[in-house]
Amino acid sequence: MYLADRSAPAGPKTAPDPDGVPTSGRTPAVASAVLALGAVSLITDISSEMVTAVLPLYLVAGLGLSPLGFGALDGVYNGVSALVQLTGGHLADRVRNHKLIAGIGYGLSALCKPLLLLAHSLGPVGVVLALERTGKGLRTAPRDALISLSTPAGLQGRAFGVHRAMDTTGALLGPLAAFLILSVAVDGYDAVFGVSACVAVLGVVVLVLFVPSGGGDAPRSLPRPRPRPKGGAGPEPAPAGPREALALLRLPRLRALAVCAVLLGLTTVSDAFVYLLLQDRAGIGERWFPLLPLGTAAVFLLLAVPAGALADRIGRRTVFLTGHALLLAGYGLLLWAPDRAALPWLVLALHGMFYAATDGVLPAAVAATVPRQLRATGLALVGTGQALARFGCSLAFGGAWTLWGAGPALSLAAAGLLCCAAVAGFVLRPTAPDGAAPAGATPDGAAPAGATPDGATPAGAAAPAGATPDASGLTDPAGLTDPADLTDPTDPTDPLPRPRGTR
Repeated sequence: MYLADRSAPAGPKTAPDPDGVPTSGRTPAVASAVLALGAVSLITDISSEMVTAVLPLYLVAGLGLSPLGFGALDGVYNGVSALVQLTGGHLADRVRNHKLIAGIGYGLSALCKPLLLLAHSLGPVGVVLALERTGKGLRTAPRDALISLSTPAGLQGRAFGVHRAMDTTGALLGPLAAFLILSVAVDGYDAVFGVSACVAVLGVVVLVLFVPSGGGDAPRSLPRPRPRPKGGAGPEPAPAGPREALALLRLPRLRALAVCAVLLGLTTVSDAFVYLLLQDRAGIGERWFPLLPLGTAAVFLLLAVPAGALADRIGRRTVFLTGHALLLAGYGLLLWAPDRAALPWLVLALHGMFYAATDGVLPAAVAATVPRQLRATGLALVGTGQALARFGCSLAFGGAWTLWGAGPALSLAAAGLLCCAAVAGFVLRPTAPDGAAPAGATPDGAAPAGATPDGATPAGAAAPAGATPDASGLTDPAGLTDPADLTDPTDPTDPLPRPRGTR
């Protein structure tokens, strides 16, 4: 599998996609569940980014943390979220209630915000941040699964782009609120933490009241796809277990995505370090430091939806790799650009463009490869690998900065990113059986007209005799439930095409 996912198939206007969501007709371009989740993320991100905007300065200038110590804490901050993310995704698929697990995550993060008022040393602050990241890890995969399950396959990029744009609106308003509070409050940091706690509670209330528990907005007149007949054609799928979750990595498409996400994460310097580097390079005063994330967030907000729609149209692989090229350009400016007034604006613009081209595109691509009943688990597998890689990058970058200085550390990160991006471009390349492009194939792996996502049987076409379609959208002639056996060997998007049933 490569990131170039296909556009919605041609066919009857009311035909559902493999997840049972209509792909055209009167279906809105963005499902109400996506908008509700976007509102929750917007409010929650205001709360989280208020803290995140002041945290690097609070820890380094206020508590006297070294770059190595901050790198370790920043790595733990993201590493805990990564480890818990896999648990959250598996639990959501296991209990078949994505909203419940997401709600627990949002609630835990909200409860941690007031505790920052009581933590004034490194140890307690580290514990509170770890608990807050536990909540984020629990909610991320179930939330993305709800977005995916409520959206037609051909509009996944747009849906994730809309959600990320709303999420980024919160990321834009949070640092601004922190800046205003620091400007007027006597005890600025505690005031920021207190207001952040109140906003986080509001986000949980919106989730409970407005986010539907189901996975989509499909009209009631359209049945959910591939139900198990009551007459004995097959039992209802059992809840997802650890064995089924681990078996997902046997899917070549998902495995390729996971490997590339890890490789690129190992060389992606955390946002906090980018802002500290930019402050040091441009001589930005401490008062203005909380506003630096605003530049990234503003560009992300403007481009998230267009980037997602572009990925749906021209291929997610192209957009995803372009995003990392833009990040590499930002590193280059920090290293070698003249010290001009425009430098901070250019770096922040490239940083925001990187997120617009990658943050929603990757989960949209992952969602297209994973069966419905394991959707949250598949998203969590890739997200966990990526976050753990970034955890390692924070530790390594903080150590390199402490030992050799900021410039050499960033040079190593830039060189690593260039190499890993080249490897990812090769691994995610479009391929066809026997090296030949199939007749009618479109650039970057887009499916020809009439094709259905993930190799599903086209609308109106009869499945092979004895075949039972599974929830991933692929016909399974042998009735197998092993996801590794659900790969379409004739699909040109499979980087490792093989005869069905072989390993």
